[in-house]
Amino acid sequence: MTIESAVTTAESSETLTTPTIHGAWSLLSYDVEVQSSGTTFAPMGQQPTGYVIFTPEGRLSFTLSAEGRQHPQSINDQAKLFSSMIAYTGTYHLDPDRWITEVDVAWNPDWVGTQQIRFYRIDHNTLTVTTPWRVMPNWPDEGLTRSIVRFKRCQ
Repeated sequence: MTIESAVTTAESSETLTTPTIHGAWSLLSYDVEVQSSGTTFAPMGQQPTGYVIFTPEGRLSFTLSAEGRQHPQSINDQAKLFSSMIAYTGTYHLDPDRWITEVDVAWNPDWVGTQQIRFYRIDHNTLTVTTPWRVMPNWPDEGLTRSIVRFKRCQ
């Protein structure tokens, strides 16, 4: 094998490598699109925080938190904190363009025992996640919505 063919082979294998979803990803943005109007809104503010972590063993942890969360001063404040976050964990399996999580722990007990489907695309170090259209428990008055969530791979 010549040096040129070795370099060409190495370059080809690098370009054929598919980025892996495994690892930790830090939240960049979280928007929700309303199906009936096509409008979008940022339900957790312009600078929410969060992570999604995928282990190679098949466990996922997903947490999003609104910007500006404050320590509660009352029972009413504590109740409001419920709608300023999304968190769940469980086992997952991957398909080429989506993952399915079997939820075993969640901020909303209605999600425990459910399957959560998320579509994803990886572009370099950016993970874009889109949910199916559904009525979200945090803003049911909006009707059918889908979340569009962007993450950056943690270094």
